[in-house]
Amino acid sequence: MTDIINLNDNNPLHQQPADEASALTATLVPDEQRVGFWPKYFGSIPQWIILEPTVFAWMDRFCADYSGGIWNFYTLSNGGAFMAPEADDNTDEQWSLFNTLNGNGDELSSEAAGIAVCLMTYSHHAMRTE
Repeated sequence: MTDIINLNDNNPLHQQPADEASALTATLVPDEQRVGFWPKYFGSIPQWIILEPTVFAWMDRFCADYSGGIWNFYTLSNGGAFMAPEADDNTDEQWSLFNTLNGNGDELSSEAAGIAVCLMTYSHHAMRTE
C-alpha cells in the first residue's frame, strides 16, 4: 500500500512545543534477539541481507582507524533501527570520520558514527535499481 501526499493540501502542520515533544530514545537489542534484527526491521526491503556488510564498508571508507569489531544493534522509540561499533567501557571512545569526497569530517561517539554510516547505507540502498 502506498500513501499519497496531496501537495495542494492547505492544511498546515501543527507545530509541537519543544517541552511537549517526546525524546527519541535508543534501546540496545539483547544478544538473543540479534539474529532477528535485520529481518524484523528490513525484511521487506529487497536485498536487505547486504545492509550489514555495507555498513561495515562505509565505516571502513570514512574511518582510518576502523579495523572491524563487534557492533551493537539498537532500536529507536520512533520505530527506527541502527547499529553502532561497540565502545570500550572504560573510555568515551571517539571515532574520527572523514569523507574524502566532500571534505566533511568530525569526531563522533560510537552511536553517532553508527547512525552516520547507517544513514549512508540506507540512502544508497534506497537508490538501488536491481
